[in-house]
Amino acid sequence: MLTGQAYSQETSAAEQAEDVEVIAVKGIRGSLIRAQAVKMDNSSIVEAISAEDIGKLPDSSIAESLARLPGMAGERVGGRTSGISVRGFKEDFTGTSLNGRELIGIGDNRGVEYDLYPAEIMTGATIYKTTDASLLVQGIGGTVDLQTVRPLAAQETLTLTGVLEQGGNDSDNPEFDNNGHRYALSFVEKFADDKIGIALAIASTESPRNERKYGVWGYGENNGALLPSGLDSQAISRVLERDTISGIFQWRPNDDLDIVVDILDIDYSDSGVIRGFIEPFELDAASLNGSGANSTGTQINSNPVLRTDPAQKDGELSTYGLNLTYHLNDSWSVELDVADSESTKRDLRGESYSGLARNGAAIADADQRTRDFIMSPDGITFTDSNGLGAFADPTMLQLAGPQPWGGGMASLADQFATDALRADGENYNYINAQDGFLNYADFEEELTTMRLETFGLVDWGMVTKVNVGVAYSDRFKSKDNKGFFATASSYPDSQAIPADYLYNGLTDLTWAGMGYVVAYDGFAPYNDGEYTLNDAGLLEPDRLGDTYEINEEVTTLFAKFDFETEVGDFFVTGNIGAQYVQTDQSSTGYIGIVGSNFKVCDADNDGAIDADCLIDIEEDYSHFLPSFNLSVEVAENRYVRFAASKTISRARIDQMKASGFVKFDQNINLIAIPNNQEAVDEYGSPWSKFQGNPRLRPLEANNFDLSFENYFENEGYLSLALFYKDLVNWTRDGNQTIDFTNDVTNEGANYFIPGFHDRTVGADGLVGPDGTTYAAGTYLTPPDTGTFSFFEDGLTGSVKGAEMTAQVPLSMLADSLEGFGLAGSATFIDAELDDGTPIAGQSDRVYSLTAYYEMNGFEIRFAATKRSEYFTYERGGSNKIEEATRSAITQVDGQISYDFEGSGIEYLEGLRISLQGSNLTDEEEETRDENGLVTLRREFGPSYLLNFNYSFY
Repeated sequence: MLTGQAYSQETSAAEQAEDVEVIAVKGIRGSLIRAQAVKMDNSSIVEAISAEDIGKLPDSSIAESLARLPGMAGERVGGRTSGISVRGFKEDFTGTSLNGRELIGIGDNRGVEYDLYPAEIMTGATIYKTTDASLLVQGIGGTVDLQTVRPLAAQETLTLTGVLEQGGNDSDNPEFDNNGHRYALSFVEKFADDKIGIALAIASTESPRNERKYGVWGYGENNGALLPSGLDSQAISRVLERDTISGIFQWRPNDDLDIVVDILDIDYSDSGVIRGFIEPFELDAASLNGSGANSTGTQINSNPVLRTDPAQKDGELSTYGLNLTYHLNDSWSVELDVADSESTKRDLRGESYSGLARNGAAIADADQRTRDFIMSPDGITFTDSNGLGAFADPTMLQLAGPQPWGGGMASLADQFATDALRADGENYNYINAQDGFLNYADFEEELTTMRLETFGLVDWGMVTKVNVGVAYSDRFKSKDNKGFFATASSYPDSQAIPADYLYNGLTDLTWAGMGYVVAYDGFAPYNDGEYTLNDAGLLEPDRLGDTYEINEEVTTLFAKFDFETEVGDFFVTGNIGAQYVQTDQSSTGYIGIVGSNFKVCDADNDGAIDADCLIDIEEDYSHFLPSFNLSVEVAENRYVRFAASKTISRARIDQMKASGFVKFDQNINLIAIPNNQEAVDEYGSPWSKFQGNPRLRPLEANNFDLSFENYFENEGYLSLALFYKDLVNWTRDGNQTIDFTNDVTNEGANYFIPGFHDRTVGADGLVGPDGTTYAAGTYLTPPDTGTFSFFEDGLTGSVKGAEMTAQVPLSMLADSLEGFGLAGSATFIDAELDDGTPIAGQSDRVYSLTAYYEMNGFEIRFAATKRSEYFTYERGGSNKIEEATRSAITQVDGQISYDFEGSGIEYLEGLRISLQGSNLTDEEEETRDENGLVTLRREFGPSYLLNFNYSFY
């Protein structure tokens, strides 16, 4: 891996990519020397990674390489580094391009999943921390430009790569293991007197991840102790399968014309199982010893749901591009670049429930279903259990939902009506009929881009180069959020797990004190028709309210002028320019509302969404974005750089959707809240409404950067960079109190439905939240008002930061230390939004340190990165985006390798062997609450890779 600063911004993006490949780099020391030379020659503030040739980056994906650069921090998803923050801004607020073209991903938003791109197809990446007018793919955090080879500028090669992978954690699930592999072929060849070049890279990956997840529903005071209200722990096994083809054809028929055609196709699958317990927690108060966060005791009335959740995420991304460059004369050239990218993804997760019996059936008494526990700030663990042996015996475990979770099927009450009686003497009904759930979301995205520009070498005083052009992009993105309630054919009875569903072995939950549990195929009852499915989209308004389309057309005019001069004894270079950006955006979606038939947007019961639920909103606006970059050599090999710019990051896709929904909480205590605003303000409301905002403007910042760089060796330098971002527009949460019987935000709609939103007090009576006593039979209606939540523009804030980087060859201290070196960086950020909310991706402190030795083909490297706590968001329940806070994390990676090029053994001269380890200290991801108690812990374990890389030429 090569770390350092990127290529001069005095050339185009395509020219920069070619400059990378013509300079061969051998070993980490060579890469550092090269990067230092690039940094010295650049008027902007950049970072870079590169390989000596196609297929030579050492990591399994470009994400792992990026995460070690100064000012950058990786975010793990499922144990793999996938997201990248630049200067504290998550990838959704960072522009990402491939060879200068805007790049799409297969996720929920704009951010790219960097682990989608295998290292074998990349020759490097440039990270722009300051922008200029020719950089069309921008973000407030910066721009990451991924680069593939240009064959006519590269060395000819045929390289094979083979990697064997082993996870440090054995799989707790019997149908998975911890072994993986990666194979790749890289080929570059030139023909027709070097007028035609072809580059081809093919890579196939199978990579396991085994995770132990501890979770709770939250903690509360319980007889003087802090104990969980519910349990949520699973053994998770997943396998990433990724097949990639990258092809580049370059034709230079004469010195004036250069034609490049490139394609990239990635097939991506991430499949696995999430298997474990989810259940309420009830304490035997008499057994409790201790108080606060430290206690022991017994859980009683344990009635766990064994969740077997098979997961299957499949995606495909294809990109096609054409680049034409024509030199009009020795001074002027024109360039045309067109590209089209498409991606699709289905994120599927099934839920299959099993337990002691169907909810409502007779089971053992509460004191015969117990677990002994130990509670500490690190969470709750169990030491013994009683009455739960069925979970390890497939002949006793029942394929049915043990908890009454079927309330969402109220409109299907007739379907589940039965004469069969529950243990309490009441009839089984829809409440008892949920035995599973099938979630999936389909995503589609297409981006078409066109860029026409001219470059000119001029002699206009200080101005030496001109770059003027126009660009156009057309983006479409859609999400279809689907879900289905599942009911087993045995309802209202239950049956044991069918033998043909079973895997050979049990799942190990002993690490949580929960013993061994039955392992079966959670997709099987969906595939063979055992489950009857009912469309949740017609039953859950928030699911329909998360289905949408986004369209975006952007036209950009830009001009950049490069200059150089001498001021006194100082050599000064830089550029000044601006962009004018015109945007037309729109969104189509649905407002999910429950109708009088208790269904969502299906008033005529035809199973189709009613036309009056459809909503379409559009908006247009423009921006003027100036930029200025200045570099001054104040002394020999000492530089001061200054940059000022205005940049934008477009609003999150999930926040721009037109869709929304109206929800109602059926909790009778909320329905009993008095119908006045004072009571609603104090006790809340069962009503709520949410809607996205297609009129959101981009996030906007005024940026100022200052850096000082001192180069004291070919392989050594010190730098200090200061940056300030004045956030003049940021998206914020908006709230408005509305009358749900006369919604002024939806043409006076009345959402109240008699028989659905009201309630009659039961035989035991009720004491309302305000202390009012209601006798049995009292008719209750909810308060009229509640909260409408949405997104709006107008939030402001600021980000102040400092980056310190040092690259020190230890041979400076003694000749005996030749080959040893250190490269480290520290980033400190103080970010503040005016309403006190955090910025997604922002850690206050990020550190990176690499220690290395390289000599005569032998290389060893250890790298550690540390980031402090940060706020983020992730995929949550019902396929929606949820906020999350990640605790501080330190990751240590290592690599030892030997390159046989100088070994003197002829047939081994193309061979390089390396052994890599990541997450060597088995770092866990933890989230703690305000009392310091762990609410979520994920343990992934280390992973090890044995790499064989052989170049035939």
